[in-house]
Amino acid sequence: MSRAPKPLPLTTTQARQIWLHAQRLDERSPFGEGAQAVAGAVAHLGYVQIDTINVIERCHHHILFSRIPSYRRSDLRQAQSVDRSVFEYWTHALSYVPSDDFRFFLPAMREHRREGHRWYASVKPADTRKVMRLLRAGPLTIRDIEDDVLTEKEHLWQSRKPSKRALQLAFYTGVATVSERQGMLKTYELMTRHFGWDRLPKPASSKDITTYLLDRALRSQGVVSLDSICHLDAPSKKAVAGLITSRVRRGELVPVAIDGAGKQEHWAMPAALGASGEVSCDLVHILSPFDPLIIQRKRTSLIFGYNHLFEAYVPKAKRKLGYFALPVLVGDEIVAALDLKTDRQARKLLMQKWTWVGEGKKTARRKELKRVIEEELDRFERFQLAE
Repeated sequence: MSRAPKPLPLTTTQARQIWLHAQRLDERSPFGEGAQAVAGAVAHLGYVQIDTINVIERCHHHILFSRIPSYRRSDLRQAQSVDRSVFEYWTHALSYVPSDDFRFFLPAMREHRREGHRWYASVKPADTRKVMRLLRAGPLTIRDIEDDVLTEKEHLWQSRKPSKRALQLAFYTGVATVSERQGMLKTYELMTRHFGWDRLPKPASSKDITTYLLDRALRSQGVVSLDSICHLDAPSKKAVAGLITSRVRRGELVPVAIDGAGKQEHWAMPAALGASGEVSCDLVHILSPFDPLIIQRKRTSLIFGYNHLFEAYVPKAKRKLGYFALPVLVGDEIVAALDLKTDRQARKLLMQKWTWVGEGKKTARRKELKRVIEEELDRFERFQLAE
């Protein structure tokens, strides 16, 4: 039996450059512009997380803006509602995912249809029948339903409207999809009617889903671990680990040892190890705390040496970075965290707090860093205030 290959040593600088290249944050405009750029970005990243907080622009718009300099909110509306190149479903959170990947989500939809969904166990058959009758008549928002008798919430995020819970259950079972958003107001439509299908596509097999999870991570992360591939998805780890072992044996993956990772194993495709290089310090990105580069906190800490604190739910007196701090990437270093707020009435971006981190703490570089960050802040403000 042949021995497993010895891991290739990788510095954190090398790991950063590989990850930034995989995230397409080492280029000015990697996806072009318009709705096609949105579709391309979502397809490459695998998913773009959706979140409701709008102290600054909501994270799905923010993540796309970080990779599409000319991004407009209407581009995402076009991709979702007209081109139908992206749709919404659950990954590790509610996300935009490529419509071409739909079949990989069908088994989860079928499972929810067969076994129910733990978040919506209280949905009554009468409420389901009501929303299905309305959905068959045409697209539907929760504001179109005015006869609900409000009920008590069973958990913090649950709606008091029984019809909304029934619509959400229809969404998770794949009967309905979100065909349009106005802000955070969703329009629901029958899945088959939205996509123009006679019937739903054939679902992916378990083996296909395992391959999809690994390939998605390799494409968007460059260097991967089991935790990064299966973020908040522990049940998939065993099958993914088996596939990694097979690919290492065939020479399709290379084990790597990142400085400071200890016993945590990482892998990369051989081509990824030579595809990246130095990232220009002229490239500045003010990132969402839900950006794929930030959302996996332990991975960001290992590779960037930066521990991001999301403090929106922390008492004000205990916050260190601020209510909604945004990490600032300059070149391949996270150098600051800016707590920003958009004052939409006064039409300006407010600086709540500026915290230097990492290389930004070194006073020799600070003047130049501040200059390039402030230039990016001007562009960021224009995006925030654009209609």
